[in-house]
Order: sequence, then structure tokens, then C-alpha cells
Amino acid sequence: MSSRTVRAAVVQAAPVAFDREASLDKVAGWTAKAAAAGAELVVFPEAFLSGYPKGADFGAVVGSRSPEGRDWFRRYHDSGIDVPGPDVHLLGQIANEHRIHLVIGVIERAGGTLYCTALFIGPDGALVGKHRKVMPTAMERLIWGFGDGSTLPVLPTAIGRMGAVICWENYMPQLRLAMYSQGIELYCVPTVDDRETWLPTMRHIAVEGRCFVLSAAQFARRSDYPDDYPVDGPADRVLIAGGSCIVDPLGQVLAGPARDGETVLTADLDLDQIVRGKFDLDITGHYARPDIFRLLVNTNEQVPVTMWGGEHDDGEQHDHGDEGGVHLHGHRDG
Repeated sequence: MSSRTVRAAVVQAAPVAFDREASLDKVAGWTAKAAAAGAELVVFPEAFLSGYPKGADFGAVVGSRSPEGRDWFRRYHDSGIDVPGPDVHLLGQIANEHRIHLVIGVIERAGGTLYCTALFIGPDGALVGKHRKVMPTAMERLIWGFGDGSTLPVLPTAIGRMGAVICWENYMPQLRLAMYSQGIELYCVPTVDDRETWLPTMRHIAVEGRCFVLSAAQFARRSDYPDDYPVDGPADRVLIAGGSCIVDPLGQVLAGPARDGETVLTADLDLDQIVRGKFDLDITGHYARPDIFRLLVNTNEQVPVTMWGGEHDDGEQHDHGDEGGVHLHGHRDG
């Protein structure tokens, strides 16, 4: 076995939707199961804290929002988490207890806006980084804000270079290329996509990027949602049907796709396979043509309001990039 072998796990499960505390309990339970199987890296699905609102419309049609829909958004906001915050601290305690790297999809609160976010937590319990989904899909744009280029990290860790791309962001070629250019080795995919087409997508990305792809999907039934949730059906009706998988850099499926309910998938990842694969395909190296094609990535945080002067003046000028926001006194910095 290679000296660069990592045991990884993807969790296929559902949170207790709209209930942060109960969902945190499920994180603790599933992490313990994965750690007991020897996992050094555990990846959870998209929006695991605290739920993916499958089938909900939040009372919205073009030109109108209902009072009931507004209150459902309030409930969803209440079940989100602050980053950093006490719930991130609890996630850190879970990771530290089991000495694992934890990647988990959360609904992040920032003021009155929610973001679909992936958190990276190290085995020492520290928050290492985060990625906000840059392009919510379809109706998701009603409830989630847009991330920007400031949270596109590929993080160096003791077990490899790690990043995350959430659900249908994986259909954005530019975003994939930005990940590949940073030398990603452990390509984590928190998702809720349960279509049969998802596995070939994950296999394509693994081959294209010559990286390990770890896709963790929810498996959720109607019973995982509140009793008054505005989606009909019996308690055992499946709303999100899983499909989690682990794929190696040559496109071989190491685990999954899981379709039979909640589970943990594990696989031993021989990281030397990455370089073996790049022998004939390195799309940001010898297989690139920078004389023909270029990708420009804006990694500046996009800030809507910049203040200075008076109590905000620290004596320094600040360049926040092309924010397109509001600046006091009619000036633009930089």
C-alpha cells in the first residue's frame, strides 16, 4: 500500500430539517461511525445544517410573496449557523474528538442573507476555511445569496490538498478549472443531486482533474422534515434519493453509488494515483494551451459598502477591488 494512502468517508444521510440542535446530534453520530471505520476525512452533504428545503416554494411567485412563505424563510434563517460561531465550535469539538478532517455543507447566516456554504474543519477542531456556493441553482436563488471568488480555497492539509465544489457548481467549467489550477487532490462534493446522471459527472471530474472525488448526497424522507412542512406525502416518501460515491483519478468508482438509504461509504485513497494520472493529462500543466486560452479569477471579496473617515479611519487606504458597491463621500478606494 502506498505511503500516501488516506482513508476517506462520505456520509449519506439527512439532517433534521429546520432543527439545528438535532442536526448537530446527527453530525456527531455519523462522524463517530465514520471514524470507527478508520476515516481520516469525513465529507457530509450539502445543507446538512440545517436542511435542504426540497419541494418548498416559500410562497413566491413573480411579483408576490405570501406571509406564510416569509415565515418559512424566517424559520429557515433561524436554523442556519453563524460562521464563526458556537455551532462551528461544536463542529470543531466533533472533529477534534475523532481527530478527523471534516467537510460539511451548512446554511450560513450573514445578516439577513443565507449562503449555501461548505466548511473545512481540521482534526485540531479549528475552522480552516469555507466555500460559499457561487451560483445557487434555479429557485435556490430565492433563498440563498451568491458567493464570490474570495472563498474558492484549495487547502494544504496533512492528508492532501483539499477543496469543495457544491452540487451544480460542478457544471461550471471555469470553477472546476480554478480548483484544478490550485492542485486539488481531494475534491469534495457536498450535494443533493440524486439523478442517475450524477455518477458520470463525478467520474468525468475525477478523470479531468486527475483527483479523488468524494461526493456526499443527502438521503431524505418526508419524515425528516417538520410535520407542517408544505410538501405532501407519507412519512416514508423519499424526497432526496442519495447516490453518494467515491471516485479515483482514473475514473474508477471506489465506493457507491449508494441508493438504499442512509449509510457511510469508505475507501482507501492512494494519493500517488494522482501523479500517475497526470503522466498523460494535466490540464493546468502540460495539457494546457495558455497561448490560446486564459482563465481570470477575481478572488477579491465583493463588499457592498466601504466606510472610512472618523471612527472608521485607521490611517490606511484599503483596496477591495471592483466592488460595485456604495462608498461614503462619493469616493472610490484604490
